[in-house]
Amino acid sequence: MPTRLEQTTAILGELVAFPTISTDSNIAIIAYLAQRLEDAGARVEVLLDPGGQKANLFATMGPEGDGGVVLSGHSDVVPVSDQVWSSDPFEMRAAEGRLYGRGTCDMKGFVAACIALAPEFGARRLTRPLHFAFTHDEETGCLGAQSLATHLTTSGLRPSLALIGEPTMMRVIEGHKGCYEYSTHFHGLAGHGSGPDQGVNAVEYAVRFVARLLELKDRLRARAPEGSRFEPPWTTINTGALEGGVAHNVIPSSARVDWEMRPVQLSDADFVKEDLRRYCEDVLLPAMRAVYPEAEIDTQVIGEVASLVPAEPNEARQILMELTGANGADVVAFGTEAGIFQNLGMSAVVCGPGSIEQAHKADEYISLAQLSECLGMLERLGEQMTA
Repeated sequence: MPTRLEQTTAILGELVAFPTISTDSNIAIIAYLAQRLEDAGARVEVLLDPGGQKANLFATMGPEGDGGVVLSGHSDVVPVSDQVWSSDPFEMRAAEGRLYGRGTCDMKGFVAACIALAPEFGARRLTRPLHFAFTHDEETGCLGAQSLATHLTTSGLRPSLALIGEPTMMRVIEGHKGCYEYSTHFHGLAGHGSGPDQGVNAVEYAVRFVARLLELKDRLRARAPEGSRFEPPWTTINTGALEGGVAHNVIPSSARVDWEMRPVQLSDADFVKEDLRRYCEDVLLPAMRAVYPEAEIDTQVIGEVASLVPAEPNEARQILMELTGANGADVVAFGTEAGIFQNLGMSAVVCGPGSIEQAHKADEYISLAQLSECLGMLERLGEQMTA
């Protein structure tokens, strides 16, 4: 018989083979996970999004009712385009105690561990509900988790705590920054490049907007809360993309800036959004509309994911510290779905196998040692929840 680690490795290989980039459907991997959980005795709900191309999975073992434990992971992965991999990113490769492939670390390793242990959970007499929550579109604004939160609120189900298995090297994380993602669109007036004053160059105004983001990026350093535990301790801004234009000699009529901020406090998010609103309304738009009255700037909210706020008391933190042997909990700068669960009234922590340093990179990997450590933690959780 294969060992539990060998079973988990095999499952992870199957999960990696689903190319669940956020722009594509995740229906196939959700169907796979649903079948594995049903076979283990779980009561499974597959929750389609309005377009029918994305889905969340919410499954339950043990007794009905409130007070349950949620094991949460996302099914989507980031793109591999423009990355040079040593092997096919969607065909898992084992080498020197590591498992390589897109999503091995972020975060199909944790999902595979949950699925591998599902039959064991199903065979136990659990004293409280155990839920599995596998979502879509975490990488593009935690859209799946937000719709799952709406479903749980509507259904009236109130689990007590959530464990989000993002890669933390199995450290217990009790707090993280928020993650606010936006796309700002600029609508100008096309024209011939030889007459720049006859058009409204959307790319140029987008560049001025990016310059403002860079100014705010520096100003936020001075707003770092005293005693902040985050690294870096201030709210950050990142410009992810600037797109626009069709040819060298054409004044571009449209452009788009994709950007994000990771606030350490809500007041910083309000500060940034208000500053940009005034800059667009008082500086950029008047200049654009002086040439073309119909010029516009509009910002699309991709996702505003809540921070995970360190809380007292925190049952999830206490349980995970017992399960892992940790004597404290940390905070991290990267965002997760944990704040969404916390806002539903649950205690929440982040703890999972692998390092965030490997996430989103070419030749992403997770070590077998980390997978084994995660399996041990989950096995102890099952024992703790058994009558």
